[in-house]
Amino acid sequence: MASGAASPRSPPAAKKRAVVVAGDGDDSDVFDRLPDDIVLVVLSRLAANAASPADVASAALTYVAAAAAALFFLLFPLGVVFVRRGEEISHGCARGRRCRRFRELATHPAVLSRASAAAVAVRWGAWSEAAHRFLRRCAAAGSLHACYFLGMVRFYCLGSRATGAALLGRAAGGGHAPALYALAVVQFNGSGGGKADKDARAGVALCARAAWLGHTPALRELGHCLQDGYGARRDAPAGRRLLLHAAAREHLSWKKHNHGHHDGSAAEDAVSRFMVAWWDSHRAKAAARGCLPGEHGDGEHDGGEDLRLCSHARCGRRETRRHEFRRCSVCGAASYCSRACQALDWKRAHRAQCAAARWLAAAAAAADGVAH
Repeated sequence: MASGAASPRSPPAAKKRAVVVAGDGDDSDVFDRLPDDIVLVVLSRLAANAASPADVASAALTYVAAAAAALFFLLFPLGVVFVRRGEEISHGCARGRRCRRFRELATHPAVLSRASAAAVAVRWGAWSEAAHRFLRRCAAAGSLHACYFLGMVRFYCLGSRATGAALLGRAAGGGHAPALYALAVVQFNGSGGGKADKDARAGVALCARAAWLGHTPALRELGHCLQDGYGARRDAPAGRRLLLHAAAREHLSWKKHNHGHHDGSAAEDAVSRFMVAWWDSHRAKAAARGCLPGEHGDGEHDGGEDLRLCSHARCGRRETRRHEFRRCSVCGAASYCSRACQALDWKRAHRAQCAAARWLAAAAAAADGVAH
């Protein structure tokens, strides 16, 4: 072959080429080219898997992380690499337009309706009008977890009985097990009304539905009702079986929680923690003002009544009228919103407290007898 002739070269090995999305001379970027439907799908998955309200709230403030997540999760399996040319836009109308668009998409009902139980679990320390508004928007969008959380806060903390019960009813109608059990407790106690408003049969029916959905406290409550013949025909063997089943489920749930697995009880635990902290704060404020228990300032919408909290430390429910909750039949010092709370507190704390109270009462009676 002549030296002047160019030798043919073998074609280079095929390489994965990067797909370049150019700015075309304007201020657009990859996020601008994503359809709204794709962004809504990504944000809905983010809301459904959020571990805290901050995950959803931060999405409403910035779009950079979510846009990157959208590109990664949606386009990485295709092996497509997007490279945006030009310098990053620092300020201006384009960035403001993107932020507005992303905020609108992040607060779209399709996103808020998918909010997880952890996403709406607002801590008491973070409670504000903005948090209240966020929960209202999630509830209006159809989030059952938000309806339950906000319903409990309004019913027991804010004193808005009607709206709280309506929100709990909406969540229960959607098959939310903690909301079904919450309404059962309301029916058992006649909360928000008088003694004549108690409906044990309705409470048992709601408990049965929640227990069928796998709610452990409802299963325990139903077992006690069957044992006692309260609201249903007495069936002690069936009641004991349900109590054993509830104890097994509680142990399994505890093991899953220790291994990082969370079930539907997370929403109930979060709202209970919120209510406990709420009333602890109000008691501290009342003590600082020098108010005695039962005087005004001990809580919101008291009406000057001596209202008690459920003695189970992890419950947080408060009476809506005097002598609403059941008392310990031995010492009379402990109050419980349900049989399930009474049984749990007996195992965890009240067994020793009640024994001490009996001993003190016996000692006082003996001292009175000696004096006379």
